[in-house]
Amino acid sequence: MTAGKMGKTGMTYAQAGVDIAAGNALVERIKPAARRTDRPGVTGGLGGFGALFDLRAAGFADPVLVAATDGVGTKLRIAIDTGNVGGVGIDLVAMCVNDLVCQGAEPLFFLDYFATGRLDTEVAARIIEGIAEGCVRSGCALIGGETAEMPGMYPPGDFDLAGFAVGAMERGQGLPDGVAEGDVLLGLASSGVHSNGYSLVRRLVERAGLGWGADSPFGGGTLGEVLLTPTRLYVHPALAAIGMGGVHALAHVTGGGLTENLPRVLGPGLGAEIDLDAWDLPAVFSWLAETGNIDDAEMLRSFNCGIGMVVVCAPERADALASGLEEAGEEVVRIGSVVAGEGVRYSGSLR
Repeated sequence: MTAGKMGKTGMTYAQAGVDIAAGNALVERIKPAARRTDRPGVTGGLGGFGALFDLRAAGFADPVLVAATDGVGTKLRIAIDTGNVGGVGIDLVAMCVNDLVCQGAEPLFFLDYFATGRLDTEVAARIIEGIAEGCVRSGCALIGGETAEMPGMYPPGDFDLAGFAVGAMERGQGLPDGVAEGDVLLGLASSGVHSNGYSLVRRLVERAGLGWGADSPFGGGTLGEVLLTPTRLYVHPALAAIGMGGVHALAHVTGGGLTENLPRVLGPGLGAEIDLDAWDLPAVFSWLAETGNIDDAEMLRSFNCGIGMVVVCAPERADALASGLEEAGEEVVRIGSVVAGEGVRYSGSLR
């Protein structure tokens, strides 16, 4: 070693902005939350290089796997700005597992990706505990994930989330299946804006001159609190409805609204007629429409407008399915029917 180098101090990863000890502490903190999500099929625990799941132990004989991935979008901006991060983990799970169930699949396990510039163990733990809560509510196991601390990639306090869900169904039992002209459309109420359209929401809040701590113009608490209401999880009621028989398709109403999501499950040569007078537009959407002077067509393409999931079912099973879904806690409204043609045709108006 030369004399010129002897006085230099060795650098550490922590000095570069990555705290390995904080990451290890986070893993220990979230282990109880992950254990809450255990279900048949889970093999091992957190900490391995990969996560294991035994499909036979989960009760499947001839399974087909179904996978989905999604994020929470710019709803995260409100969570970051308000510090109210507990619900976005539920959003993350819901955006993935609500998609899985539309294929007829039972969600089995979930993995998350959490990225930030500097790891705040408390904030990260609250987010991942929310993810675990979403998993508990949808019957899937949180069996792994990645926490990425990346200095210089995110402004202080910012983070991003992605989620990955895997489900399964027995071969030959997938959806959509058997959709036909005359099928009934049952709409399941949303819990609010869910996790789509927030870039427009934030612009409208800015136009209205409101802060996240202001009283919500449509009730329920502060504006930030109400807009952070987690996405509704439809997994258990949807699977129960499938088990009752007569369900031909399910459509999760996400980005693109009813206008773009419903046609995805109807098949060639089939469209839908929807009566907008069949349900009352929730107050949050009325406020958004009024604030932005947004017409019905744009609202129906940008937001769920109060309908978060659509069940496409045989007409002779519609009443029984509606009753079963209501008993499972869903607010159900008959919104229309499947018709010949393409796309979605609306009658009435949002109100």
